[in-house]
Amino acid sequence: MKKIIALVLSVVTAAMLFAGCGQTKEQTDLEYVKEKGKLVVGITDYAPMDYKAKETDSEWIGFDADMAKAFAKEIGVDVEFVLIEWDQKATELSGKAIDCVWNGMTISDEVKSAMDVSNAYCNNVQIAIVRAEDKDKYSTEDAIKDARVAVESGSAGNAVAKEKGFNVTEVTDQATALTEVASRTSDVAIIDSLMAGATVGEGTSFSNLTYTVKFGENDAEEFGVGFRKGSDLVEKLNEFLKKSYADGTMMQTAEKYGVQAAVIAQ
Repeated sequence: MKKIIALVLSVVTAAMLFAGCGQTKEQTDLEYVKEKGKLVVGITDYAPMDYKAKETDSEWIGFDADMAKAFAKEIGVDVEFVLIEWDQKATELSGKAIDCVWNGMTISDEVKSAMDVSNAYCNNVQIAIVRAEDKDKYSTEDAIKDARVAVESGSAGNAVAKEKGFNVTEVTDQATALTEVASRTSDVAIIDSLMAGATVGEGTSFSNLTYTVKFGENDAEEFGVGFRKGSDLVEKLNEFLKKSYADGTMMQTAEKYGVQAAVIAQ
């Protein structure tokens, strides 16, 4: 009897071991990124967050770009920046064309339903941009209702414009929205105030433009970094944000690009 019991136990044990060998542990996002050796960051051309100082430059710079570089270094990988269609960011992320969306992304219910999002790190509001000569003409929300309004597709500015019932033209990014106004194809662009501060007005690439109406000034938006659902990179980034805020490197980077007033304490 003892021999039979021992034989049965050995068979059961072997079966369990065999079954165990057929099971593979699901790879985490952090493991996936480390295995390929790089963090792929989805962006648009958006100063002062992600941009190139000159068209001939190959390096992406900006507050978000510099922070992404530092985070990639923290986890021991390289960083690669990929231009994406903003309204396709969730698809690009879930399809693993990119590993995160790090581009002044407003945290919204829609965003949180499509991806996991880091702690907020910057405040922002939407702002109307017009030609300097039209500043008085489009100084109120009611006046803008009669204007042609350019917005980035899938952006917070787009959401504001549609909520207000404006006559909207969707374009690929916020820089294009500004070009629409400068070239008189549109009358108004609605973009992030952080971008407006870096690209609009005297001494900027859009010196003939200015801003008028701020939308939701008393209810500021918050920026976060988006990752795939269930990604362990979210916790890793939150730890990094807390550390870089505490040691002062986040604020130093923010001051470099003039966004220090918008930084949220971690």
